[in-house]
Parts: sequence; C-alpha cells; structure tokens
Amino acid sequence: MTRLLRHARAMTPLAALAWLIPATAQAQTLDYGDVGGPDGAGAGAPKANSSGKAQRGRDGGRGGRHAVIIPYAELNQIVDAQLSPGDEVLTYTQVAVGVDASVSGRSNALAASVRYAHHFGWGKSAGDGDTISGLVNGYTTVVPGLTVEAGALATRASGDAGGRAFGGGSIGDGTTTVYSAYAGPSFATRAGEVNLAANYRIGYTKVDQETGIAVPGLGSVDVFDESVVQFADVAASIAPGVALPVGVGVGGSVYQEDLSNLDQRVRDMQVRAIVTVPVSRTVQVAGAVGYENVELSSRDALRDASGAPVVGANGRYVTDESAPRQIAYDVDGFIWDVGVTWRPSRRTSLSAHVGRRYGAISVNGTFAYAPNDRGTLSISVYDNVAGYGGQVTRLLDDLPDDFKAVRDPITGELRGCVSSLNGNGCLASALGSIRSATFRARGVAANYTLQMNRISAGLGAGYDRRNFLAARNTVLASANGVVDENYWLAAFISGQLDQQSGWATNGYAQWLSSDDLLLDDITAIGASASYYRLLTARLRATAAVGVDGLLQSAPLDDIWNASALLGVRYSF
Repeated sequence: MTRLLRHARAMTPLAALAWLIPATAQAQTLDYGDVGGPDGAGAGAPKANSSGKAQRGRDGGRGGRHAVIIPYAELNQIVDAQLSPGDEVLTYTQVAVGVDASVSGRSNALAASVRYAHHFGWGKSAGDGDTISGLVNGYTTVVPGLTVEAGALATRASGDAGGRAFGGGSIGDGTTTVYSAYAGPSFATRAGEVNLAANYRIGYTKVDQETGIAVPGLGSVDVFDESVVQFADVAASIAPGVALPVGVGVGGSVYQEDLSNLDQRVRDMQVRAIVTVPVSRTVQVAGAVGYENVELSSRDALRDASGAPVVGANGRYVTDESAPRQIAYDVDGFIWDVGVTWRPSRRTSLSAHVGRRYGAISVNGTFAYAPNDRGTLSISVYDNVAGYGGQVTRLLDDLPDDFKAVRDPITGELRGCVSSLNGNGCLASALGSIRSATFRARGVAANYTLQMNRISAGLGAGYDRRNFLAARNTVLASANGVVDENYWLAAFISGQLDQQSGWATNGYAQWLSSDDLLLDDITAIGASASYYRLLTARLRATAAVGVDGLLQSAPLDDIWNASALLGVRYSF
C-alpha cells in the first residue's frame, strides 16, 4: 500500500521490525496421533494423507473429475488519496494478466491463482512498477501409495526500510515480496500387518525488499534473505488389535534449514517409539518417548578495519566465511509426549498433545469441525523451532488443494485467507516477522469458511509469538531473546446479486508488538468493498473502494489512506 508507505518515512529508522501479512505455521513433529486410527494409516502417516490430498488420489477424487481454467486480462484506473497526515493524491493505470484454475481427477488435484500486473504512475510522485502474486498447490499420484506434491507462493505487502510490513498489497515503491516454492513425495504402503509411511520435502524461500535493511550495530533488524529447507520422516506401525491389544509404532524425522543470512543453520533430528491405547470407539490415547537433537548455529558478519560489520548491496550483513560457526541454541536428550485423539464422526476430529521438546513443555494440537457440506472450522496450536523459510514451506505443504484466492480488489494482491472447505487456508502467522534470526514459534490459528448458495465468507484469527535465538558472539546477538508478537484477524464475504452482478468485501487487522526497545507497537487495519457487473459473457466491469490505517505511538502520526478503482476484465 503506497497509501501506507508514503508516510513510512515518518517512522524512526530504528522502528525497523519485520512484519508481513497474516498465515499459519504447523507444528514440526511426527504425526503419531493416528497410530492404529480409524483409517488404519498408522504412525507417521504422510502429511498428504492427513490433509486429504493423497487419500483423494486413492479413493477416486472429490466425487468426479473437473477442470476449470480461466485466463484473464485487466485494465484498471486507480486513485490513491492520503487522508492523514498529508493530503497528496496519486493516480495509476494498471494492466494485469492472470489465471485462476481448479483441477481434480482420480489421481491428481490442483488449485492456482497467479497474477502479473504493471502499473503506470501519473506524475512525478507516482512511480511505475511490476508485481507478481500467486498461490499454487497440488499433487499427482505416480503409482498407488506414492504421490508427489508441489506448491508455490508469491505475495507482497508494504514495508519500511527496516522490513516492517502491513496488511495486504501495495501500489508503488517500498514493498516487501516473498517468493517460496516446495516439492516432494509422500509414500504409504503395508508390509503384512505393518503400516509403512515416509515423506520428503524440499523448499526454497526468498524475501525481496526494495530498500536497504541492515543497520550496523543493530543486528536485530537484519531481514531474512533466502533459505533452503529439507525435511523427511519415516514411520512403521501396527494397529491396535492386530498383534497386541494396543498399537505400537516407531518413527524418525530430520529437519534442516540453511539460511543465507550469516550462514545460519537449523537442524532438528528425532526418533520416537509410540504406543496407542484405544479407549472407546471414538477416543484413543497415545504415548511417545524418544530422543531429539536440536541445534541452531551461524557465523559472524565480515568486519571492516574499524571492527564494524560490513553491509552488502542488498542491505544484509556480509557473512565472514572464514569465521568459526557459533552455536545459538543446542538441545539434546530425552523427549516424551502424551496425546489424545477424538473422532466422534467423519465431520469432527480433535488431536491434542502435551510433552517435552526443546528442553521445555510443548503443546500442540488440531481441531476440525464441518457441521455440514457448506461450512468448516479449523483450529491449530503449534510449537516449533525454525527460520522464516521453514515456516513458509510448512505453510505451503499444509495448504488445501481446492481453494479460491481472496484478493485485494484494488491492488490485486493476496489477502489474509483463501476460501476453502478443506483445511486451514489462512496466510497468517508463518508470514509474520521477517527478522533474519532463527526462532522458536508458538501460537494458535483458527479459520472458519462458509460457502452457501450465492454467499462465500471466511474469518481467520490467530496469535503468533516468536522468541528469537541468535549466537551471542555474532552481529545478530542483539536479536537473541527478543520476542515479537503478532495478533491478526482477516475476514471476507462475497456474493451474487443476480446472474450478471455481485459484490465482495474484506478486511484485516494486526496488532504488532515487540520487547525490542528500539521498536514501538503498531496497529494496522484496513477494509475494502467491490462491485462487479458483466457487460458481456466474458467482459466484466468493476468498481472498488478501500481504506487503510496505521496507528502508531506518539510522536509519530497515525497514517490513513483511501483508494478507489474503476476497471474492466476480459476472461478468455
């Protein structure tokens, strides 16, 4: 939002914390809650199976085959007006092309929404620029029991020179863009009475920001650049009542993330033995014991003759490749977990776990409830150690493959949630603070979606807490122990008035806080509304308005901007 960005200069440069649009982060743990469960999947069943992707491939898809692919082109005129503290009005002409797709069959599924736009600014203050935004996720079944999944994300938000970003998309300069992609196989089979399962994922995430980021001597505001993530798990189990009255299983997992910032590395390895006790037809209790080794490390920044850290052309610290690796976090030893799974019907599922991980008590769980075929509620509680790229990769891996994107009607950027009746579809906590330092993330995310007749609505809310972990003998030492908190809310509702016209509204709110003494708490809020009407079978006219606000502590002024759009779209 240029409408927020143009006044970001009013904030002190030290207010340089990295925030991004609201998404969930799933727990980094083995899925052993399904040992001998009703579906017989066994311990460590593939994530694809728990999310429904691989299972749909085996049972014939979502009730049949379908393919809807809609390419389009747009021409829009946008007016952006400052309401406070200034009164400048900027005008843009925007040209965009994109495609929305939903495909499913007996052995595959794909959902995609990809959009490229170029805006031409009118006048000296309104600059030209290009943006690409999109979300893709899907799978294909290679042979029975073996699926390959892949997905990608490109999304943008406004931000200042220190990487703080707010709400949805933006027109103009000063933006932060996140690019991410992942792929990998999931495998499940049986060897006699033993259920076998394995997964592997590799992901890449890049954050691109137009202005410098690192501030020498203030390592806590260095912003994430890029990382490669790999994680794998394997498990074997026997269901209750087969060989023993209880279910038994063993499993192991490896997670590694390599960050370009100061050569940081996150490595998490664990093995577990699991016992599952059926309590009733709908309830089972599981207990697990095992061993884990978690290590976070990095190198220091290159120093100049005066001892100051060197900042590269991209605004990040330059890594001293000759410096020894420094340990930021090291946990090694015994872990345990107790969990309960409740599945009273195909429409309700609860899994809750408490145990010891990362040297402390850890809690995680999920709840899913679909009262009918038109609505679904999803809640997740998570606890993991990772870098920024790891959180985004797990977000993509956990997304449904039958979503419809929710976009800002003025900028065309992705908003806080997607519309889907299959799992959690919000882009919230995982895209929170984009400090380069690694962290332990704990939080909760909830999402409710309703699709009924001509109405589609969704509400997402959550809380994300990140405790940053950085080596004390490096330039990022000032980030060690810093806690960033992000409370977020995203909502949308849309509908049809008749066969030729419809409307949509959406809104967001974020309450961002940090115990970093250099940073102030901020609140970002915004809402928009749009109306469209078909002029012909393929040509659509659209009108939209929006308002965004950034509330800051004195002496900084609150920032308010309003925007409006008139445009046409042609669908091929």
